[in-house]
Amino acid sequence: MKTYRFSIIIEKDEEGYFAICPELQGCYTQGDTYEEVLDNIKDAIRLHVIDRLDNGEKVSQSHSVSLTSLEVWLP
Repeated sequence: MKTYRFSIIIEKDEEGYFAICPELQGCYTQGDTYEEVLDNIKDAIRLHVIDRLDNGEKVSQSHSVSLTSLEVWLP
């Protein structure tokens, strides 16, 4: 069994949570709760990686991730 490490971004809006894995184009999901979206993105990543490996494609992993937020002031 091989372990892969990926970054994910989780956002909350008025309808629930949305998660995306930037290293895997097109790999995203949603959920009603944080826990649900976290479980859903794990499943989505697992299926995405299995599909890529079955097709002989390379699977890129994250080595370093920096995430921050900032404020932008407008006149």
